[in-house]
Amino acid sequence: MIKSINLISLFLLFIILTTYAPNFKTKKESIIFPIKSIEIENTKVLKKQRLIFVLEYLIGKNLLLVNQNSIKSDVMNFDFVQSFKIKKIFPSSIKIIIKEKKPVAIYIFEKNKYFISEKGDLIKYIENENYRNLPLLFGKKDYFKSFYTKLKSVTFPIYEIASFNYFEIDRWDIILKNKKTIKLPNKNYIQALDNFLDLKSKKSFEKYTIFDYRISNQLILK
Repeated sequence: MIKSINLISLFLLFIILTTYAPNFKTKKESIIFPIKSIEIENTKVLKKQRLIFVLEYLIGKNLLLVNQNSIKSDVMNFDFVQSFKIKKIFPSSIKIIIKEKKPVAIYIFEKNKYFISEKGDLIKYIENENYRNLPLLFGKKDYFKSFYTKLKSVTFPIYEIASFNYFEIDRWDIILKNKKTIKLPNKNYIQALDNFLDLKSKKSFEKYTIFDYRISNQLILK
C-alpha cells in the first residue's frame, strides 16, 4: 500500500514538473533547487554581464523548471546570438552556452553600417577588434548569401577582399586589398572566378589592376 502511494506521489510530481509553465519573472522563490548563479559561456562579442543582468530574474527560481523556451525571448533578443543551449549544474547553477553569429562583411546602406553574416542575417554594428577588417558590402544585400556561398565553393581567398559591390543589373565587382578589381558577368561567373584564380599567381598578370569578365568568353585586362 505504501509503495503504491509513493508511486502515485512520484507520478503526480512528474506531471506537475512536465506540464507546469511558471511565470519566471514573478518574485516568488523556490525551495527546491533554487538557482544561485548564472554562467555564460562561449561568447566572443556579446558582453556576458549584459546577458546575466537580463536573466537575473532566474535567481531563486527552480532549476528543474528552466528550459530553452522559458528564456528564449530574452536570450535571442541579442543580435549576435544565433542559438543557445542550457546546462543545469545541480544543485544551484545554470550555464547558458551561446553560439554567436559570425559576421563576414560590413554592409553599408544609406550611410548606416551593419554586420552581415554568411547566411545574410543583418547584425547591429558595434566596434569590435575581431571584426575590424572585414570587407565592405555595397548595393543590394539580398543576393549576398548566394554569392558568398559560391565564393567559398571555389575556395576564393575571401580574406583578400576589400569590398563586394552589387549592381542592379545583377552582377558583382570584387575589389581586392591589393587594389585589383574583378568585374564579373551577370551569368556564369563561377567560370570567371576559376579563371581569375588560375591567373592571379602568375607574375605576368601582376601589372594589371582590372580583370573584366563582363563580355561572355572574354577577359579584358587593364
